[in-house]
Amino acid sequence: MAILAVRVKMIAPYCHTYLEIIHARYPGNAAHIVFACFGLTTNLIASSMLLVGGSAVLNAFTGMNVYAANFLIPLGVAVYVILGGLRATLLCDYSHTLILMIIIFYFYFFTYCESDLVGGLDGMYRLLQQAGEQRPVAGNQNGSYLTLKSNYGLIFMAIQIAGSFGNCMLDQGYWQRAIASKAQTAVRAYLMGGIAWFAVPITFSTTMGLAAVALRNNPRFPYYPDGLSATQISAGLAAPAGVVTLLGKSGAAAMLILLFMAVTSASSSQMIATSSILTFDIYQIHFKPDASPESLVRVSHVMVAVWALIMSCVACLWNGIGLSLNWLFLFIGTVTTGAVGPVVLTVLWRKQTKVAAISGALGGLSVGVICWLVVAKTYFGALTVETTGESYSMLAGNLGSFCSGPIISIIVTLIKPDNEFDWSQTRNINPRGRVLAMQSVSVPQSSGGQSIAADSDSDGNEKAQESITVEGDRSGGDYDLPEDYAVLEKSLKVAVYAAIIMSLVIIVLIPIPIFLSHYIFSLPFFRAWVIISIVWLFVAASITSVLPLWESRGAILDIGRGIVKDVFGGIVKSEAEMGSAEI
Repeated sequence: MAILAVRVKMIAPYCHTYLEIIHARYPGNAAHIVFACFGLTTNLIASSMLLVGGSAVLNAFTGMNVYAANFLIPLGVAVYVILGGLRATLLCDYSHTLILMIIIFYFYFFTYCESDLVGGLDGMYRLLQQAGEQRPVAGNQNGSYLTLKSNYGLIFMAIQIAGSFGNCMLDQGYWQRAIASKAQTAVRAYLMGGIAWFAVPITFSTTMGLAAVALRNNPRFPYYPDGLSATQISAGLAAPAGVVTLLGKSGAAAMLILLFMAVTSASSSQMIATSSILTFDIYQIHFKPDASPESLVRVSHVMVAVWALIMSCVACLWNGIGLSLNWLFLFIGTVTTGAVGPVVLTVLWRKQTKVAAISGALGGLSVGVICWLVVAKTYFGALTVETTGESYSMLAGNLGSFCSGPIISIIVTLIKPDNEFDWSQTRNINPRGRVLAMQSVSVPQSSGGQSIAADSDSDGNEKAQESITVEGDRSGGDYDLPEDYAVLEKSLKVAVYAAIIMSLVIIVLIPIPIFLSHYIFSLPFFRAWVIISIVWLFVAASITSVLPLWESRGAILDIGRGIVKDVFGGIVKSEAEMGSAEI
C-alpha cells in the first residue's frame, strides 16, 4: 500500500476511490461494476466478520444475545461517523488505539510480572512445556507449543498473506488514507503503520494466547477441565479465557473495553470506505453525474446508516448458518484476492487492458472457488461448513485465487497490450477538486518577477509549464508544483525498497529458517522472544500514540491558547461590564 499510495498521487491525485481510477482507465461500465462488486464484497465480509467476533465475546462475557449485539455494536459507530465524517473516524482511531495499547500493556505486565498463576517468563515456559507433553499439537515439532515448526502455522501464514492482500488492496479504507494523506508522508505513514500493526497480534498472542494454553488445567480456567473446544477457539474465545483466568472480573471488563475499542474503530473505517464507494462510484457515476457536493454529503450520510444495517444483517446470517470468525477470516481471500493482481496492475502497468483486468479478476475468483471446493470434497469427502473451513481447503482456495488472477491478467495483456493509453485520463478525475486545489496555490515566481506559468519564452520555462499542466494533478495545493513529481518518484523508490526488505525480513528471514531447523525454543530464546515482542509494542505505541501528538503540537498549542484566551478573556470582559453597569 505504500507503493500504491505514491502511485495514486502520481496518476490520480483528486480521486475519491480506487474504483474511480478503474472507471477512468477502462471505457464503459463493465470493469467498474465488476471491481465495485469485489470492493463491496471485501468490505461486507470484513465488516460482518468484526461483528461476528465481537458478538461472540460479548455473549461469552455478558450473556448478551449475539443477534442483539450485531445490531447494537454498529449503532453508536454510525452516529459519530455520520456526524463527524473522516475526521471523527481518525480522532476515534487515535483515542481507541491509545486505550487499546494501554490495556495490552496492562495484560502483558500483569501476566509476566505480577501473576502467581504464571510465575513470570520462566513459569510460562515450564507451563507450556507441560502443556505440550500432556496435549501435543499435531504437526508441531515433538508436539511442542514452543516452536515455529508448525505445519498448520505455515499453512496459516500462506493463507494470511494471500487473504490479507485482498483484505487490504480491495478495501477502500486503505486507499482512503492514501488519498487523504500528503504525498511526502504517505509512504512513511504506511510503513510505520505496518510496523505498528504487527506488534499488536504478536504481543497479544504471546501474552493472553499463551496464557490460555498454559492455564488450561487451572481450576480458575473458565472451561476447566475440558478446555476450549475447536468451535470456541474459532469464535475467538481463547484470549478472553486467558484474561478471565488471570484477572477475573476486572480482566473481563478490560477485555470488553479493548474489544469495543478495536471493533468500533475498525467498523467506522469500514463504514466510511463503503459510504465512499456507494456515493461516488454507484450514485454519482451511474445515477447522477452532476450531483452537487451538498447532495453527495447527504447521500454519504445515508449510505453510512444503510451499511450499518447491512453489515448487522449479514453478521446475523453468518451466526445463523454457523460460520465463525476464524472461518470467515480464512475464507475472505478465496473470493477477493483474484482481483488483487488486476487492481495493482491497473495502477502500476499502463499496458493492461480492460479485458485483461476483468478476465483476471473473474478468472481468479473461479479458480479459487473451484480449488477450495474440490479439495474440501476430495480430501475430506463432503462439502460442509466444517470441511470447507479446514486449513487445506482454505489454503487451496486462497492460493488458487491469489496466483491465478495476476497470471491471467498478464497473459491476456501480453497477447494484445494497450499501447495507446496515457495517464491523463486518470489525472482528470474529479476536475472540481483539481480547480479548487489549483486556486489555493500561488505559482512560484521566477527571478524576473513573473510567474513560471506566464514566462514561457525559454525552453526551460516551457518545460516547467508543461510539468505543471501534465503532472500538476496531484492531491492538495501543496503538491501542484513541478518539483513535487521528483519527490514522488523518489518516494516511490523508497517505498519499493522498504516494502521488499521488510517483507523478506518478517515473512522469510525470521520464521522460515526457524521452521526448517525444527527448533524448539530454549528458555533464553523464549525470554528473548517475549521481550522483543513487548519492545516492539513500545515502538508501536510510540508510533500510534506519541508521534501524532508530537506532530500536532503546534495545532494543540494554538487550540490551548485559544481556549485560555476565550475563558479568561470572557471573565475579564464580564467583570468590566459589571463595573460599567454599577457606575
